[in-house]
Amino acid sequence: MNNENLMSNENCKYIDIGVNLLHKSFNKDNDEVVKMAESVGVSPLIITGTTESNSLETIKYIEEYNKTHGNKLFSTAGIHPHNAQDFNSQSIPNLEKMAKNPYVVAIGECGLDYNRNFSPQDVQRLVFEEQIKLAIKLETPLFLHDRESFPDFSDILEKYIDDIPNFVVHCFTGKKEELEKYLELGAYIGITGWICDERRGQDLLKLINEIPLDHFMIETDAPFLIPRDLNPKPKSHRNSPLHLPHIAETIANELGEDLSKIANITHKNSKKFFNL
Repeated sequence: MNNENLMSNENCKYIDIGVNLLHKSFNKDNDEVVKMAESVGVSPLIITGTTESNSLETIKYIEEYNKTHGNKLFSTAGIHPHNAQDFNSQSIPNLEKMAKNPYVVAIGECGLDYNRNFSPQDVQRLVFEEQIKLAIKLETPLFLHDRESFPDFSDILEKYIDDIPNFVVHCFTGKKEELEKYLELGAYIGITGWICDERRGQDLLKLINEIPLDHFMIETDAPFLIPRDLNPKPKSHRNSPLHLPHIAETIANELGEDLSKIANITHKNSKKFFNL
């Protein structure tokens, strides 16, 4: 960050809507990661739930952490498309029970991923729809994943769009026509450090102007997608919510806006969306 933005950043508040804090790379310093993020204004954090067991483990961690530190952490609860093949007759009842925990603010991460196909595509679609139905039943927002699955993903969303409470397309990296469709459906858009990647993020950076500011949210997806243009470059390639202000600054520069404005807008959007 330049000196001017460093000064303006001192009073900025951010919410990282997507952190994989229980990833193995954080095992030794989870608590410290949360504290370091808070030191630069990034608080609370929303931890992503990706499987039944991971979602439950996340809830237990959050309950213990918040007991002594205040409400600094929240989470989603869901089944990632990679893990859709693990879905069974108890999955929805289990997720419903978790979703009623006061620290769970969305159903997900759920959706479709046709890039790796770790689970069969027909199973992914089934599990995606079941989680949409759960979110509708509970009137809970959806935290969504779409990778190279746009036609099926958007078709499924459109099928339920009149009843879905709210949804965010997490870690959006798609094309202009995909963005336009999501916005038409009323989606919020989650932007990560992908836009800081000079190799593959520049097309997305140019699309930033297409996103209405009232449907914008930011996230790190830590420990993944560390911004490649950090200066100085961290010794570790592990991303952290500590870098969320850098992502916000990149957005502000592209839009020609003050960093404080982008921070305030995305913070407000996230609080409203997740009912924090």
